[in-house]
Amino acid sequence: MKKMRILSAICAAAVLTTMVASCGSDKGSNEGNKNSKSPELIYWTVGGATGDNQDAYDAVNKYVKDKLGFTIKVNIADWGDWDTKMNTILQSGEYFDYMFTNASKYRTAINLGAFADITEDVDKYASKLYDVIPDEIWNGVKVDGKLYSVPTYKDSSVTQYWCLDKKYVEKYNIDVNQMMTFSDLDRIFKQLKEGEGSSFYPIKANQSDPFNGIFNGFDGLCAGLEPLGVEITDENRKVINTLEHPIMQERLDYMHKWYQEGIINPDANTMTETPKGRPFFIGQGFPGAEKTWAVNEGVEEYVPVQTWGPMYSTESIQGSMNAIGKNSKYVKECLQFLELANTDSKLRDMMAYGAEGKDFEYVSDSVVKKLNDNYTWPSYTQATFFNLSTVEGTPEDQWDQVKKLNEEAETSTVLGFSLDVEPINSELTACRSVYDKYKYDLKTGAQDPKELIPQITKELNDAGFDKVIEEAQRQINEYFAK
Repeated sequence: MKKMRILSAICAAAVLTTMVASCGSDKGSNEGNKNSKSPELIYWTVGGATGDNQDAYDAVNKYVKDKLGFTIKVNIADWGDWDTKMNTILQSGEYFDYMFTNASKYRTAINLGAFADITEDVDKYASKLYDVIPDEIWNGVKVDGKLYSVPTYKDSSVTQYWCLDKKYVEKYNIDVNQMMTFSDLDRIFKQLKEGEGSSFYPIKANQSDPFNGIFNGFDGLCAGLEPLGVEITDENRKVINTLEHPIMQERLDYMHKWYQEGIINPDANTMTETPKGRPFFIGQGFPGAEKTWAVNEGVEEYVPVQTWGPMYSTESIQGSMNAIGKNSKYVKECLQFLELANTDSKLRDMMAYGAEGKDFEYVSDSVVKKLNDNYTWPSYTQATFFNLSTVEGTPEDQWDQVKKLNEEAETSTVLGFSLDVEPINSELTACRSVYDKYKYDLKTGAQDPKELIPQITKELNDAGFDKVIEEAQRQINEYFAK
């Protein structure tokens, strides 16, 4: 794979969609604000819905109103409810102004006419965005040459870290640099389990976070179906059932082994809440991200090791975007807000860290100290990282290091391609339903993959998986023949 320098014009992306609710007038829409001098933009995103964020929202809105003359109504759907909530809102056609979206939802929303074409509007209303966001990132979110979102320029390539709680690293004299494979993990987990006792689970997993990155090495084509993909190093770009690949079978065998041995908690396949204080943590991130993970987990310190990446794919570029509703009456205002968020460090810090004095405080002009972990609007959904203060204890050149990761990233052999699901929408929907029945048992190790994978594959094929693979292969061949 060649190193990433300048991305070729990247088409765009994927499946499913999100949409948004209304909070404007007494009729449940923003219509009442249509002629207001101070409109309230309705924004939907994902995160921790029960967080104490109101003071931060008030501070953001005071700042934005002073700068731009309007305010933002932030609505957060909980991580576990996001898909259902957004799909329900989408089907009902409720009003929204702008919203967070990602690769698994972007293309379908566009096909349904949910997002506004902002190709001409960005230059007209928010041209400074082009100074902040590189061309290759803009190209990565285009669909048929048009823009339907403002991409978030951040760790746009994927780099994964495995982290161990420092107290166990020191107690058992573990060299994390020898923690690079599943076989390495097996040895370390056994040591922890034997030393800490039967009630200790080195992997605390749940439905939404069974083992982050277990499908690393496969490009999912922005299809929203994990069994569908192309091995990122395959120059032939052959579409396969990823579950049948030897790499995946080995990983899933380890997961089942760990489940049987009590290394994974026995309720992992049914637990819906994300546990805190995980001894072993996996995250997509960058140098210093482990500091934030430790705060969020209530762990004093994690010791990280980079185990995969950096890697560019269409999915990674489309990991965070903000789109404007097709029916929004405030396209100009939405773009003005996104421009300000991407260029104004003071606003960016308030959005990312919460209310100053309550959730964070400055220790220098560009370094903050987090005072708690109660703030639940995820920073990666909002705007660029590169005008953001760093957190005390992380490298002060952290964002320069993230840029360097992006520049050094390798590329998937199908970089630039995203599956147009329209010709196979019914089959893909049926296949997702099949996979959804089994994915928690499969990815937490609760069932033997040697028995489960053949069952999943049979039901996928009955649901039209062969047609999905055939159509994906046809589109890839056509795209790269150009």
